[in-house]
Amino acid sequence: MSPQSSSGERTERATPKKRRDARERGQILKSTEVNSAFCCAIIFGFMLLYSETMVMRLGELLQYYLGDGLLYLSGIVLSRRELQTMFINLAPSLAVLLLPILFTALLAGLLINVVQVGFNFTVKPLMPKLERISPLKGLKRIFSAKTLSELIKSLVKIICLGWLFYSSFKQLLFQFPSFTGANIAAVFLQILKMAFTLALKMTLILAIVAVFDYLFQWWSFEKELRMTKQEVKDEYKLTEGDPQIKSRIRAKQRQMSAMRMMEQVPQADVVITNPTHYAVALAYRPGEDLAPLVVAKGQDFLAGKIKEVARQHGITMVENVELARSLYQFGEVGSEIPMEFYQAVADILVYVYGLKNKFPYNRR
Repeated sequence: MSPQSSSGERTERATPKKRRDARERGQILKSTEVNSAFCCAIIFGFMLLYSETMVMRLGELLQYYLGDGLLYLSGIVLSRRELQTMFINLAPSLAVLLLPILFTALLAGLLINVVQVGFNFTVKPLMPKLERISPLKGLKRIFSAKTLSELIKSLVKIICLGWLFYSSFKQLLFQFPSFTGANIAAVFLQILKMAFTLALKMTLILAIVAVFDYLFQWWSFEKELRMTKQEVKDEYKLTEGDPQIKSRIRAKQRQMSAMRMMEQVPQADVVITNPTHYAVALAYRPGEDLAPLVVAKGQDFLAGKIKEVARQHGITMVENVELARSLYQFGEVGSEIPMEFYQAVADILVYVYGLKNKFPYNRR
């Protein structure tokens, strides 16, 4: 395989920028089966717990509006206007009765969407695209692998749910004769519990399908976001800049930093050398500095430049291999030397001031 053909293959994982751009376009990892399974489990579970309260409250409403309350409203004959009044009065009570179920369904839907997707508001998926009305694109979507997977998933759901419903209903069918002559409210409550229990069993099937669907959606999502090696390189250049240009910028920055550092060398009191590989220039201003400052440091070529400037300005150079190497490694230009080097540097400064008969206490 030639390099050109291999570079066109989408073998690289999506970069963070590619993922952010896809999210802004509305291309996100989401499984509708997970939403369905979670919402069904929450709603049917709540209705199973709420069924006894719901039946009791519904019985009270029916008893009021179809019992003594009906006679109170109508007297003897129920007119059309009185019937309308009865339903108008009944509607708020039924709404209050169903409100916990609706609120639970809404909360479950919002929660699972936030867990899967997070907060992502975008209008880009709503923008018109010509490819959506293209017959050729439509045929490709109809006969695509994604459509085939959705068809297989739907068939599996129908078969599994149908088998579970038939087998469970067949077992429950033998309990129905025992309801003859029983209390209507108790029978209604029992039937509701049987229905919601069956619904929860069917939700378990949906949960199993949801797991496989989520894994498939994750695989499809990652596959769609994959990038070619060239796309990764182009994106890196776009976001981080051309490596060659950045290298030249860094070299220029180092050059400017070295020039600024060289301007400080003439103000140094001493230059400690390795003798050839390292050079560290130190300055100490009594009454202003708590400790000697590193005004310049360099290695190899830069060390030679520091020593050259030091000779031009008559700055004393002291050879101390270990101290020069340590100060170069741990000292920062413009900062005080580390505390562990105070004594060694103090001895050198005393030596230098003695050579020049220029002790700190004589400075003003």
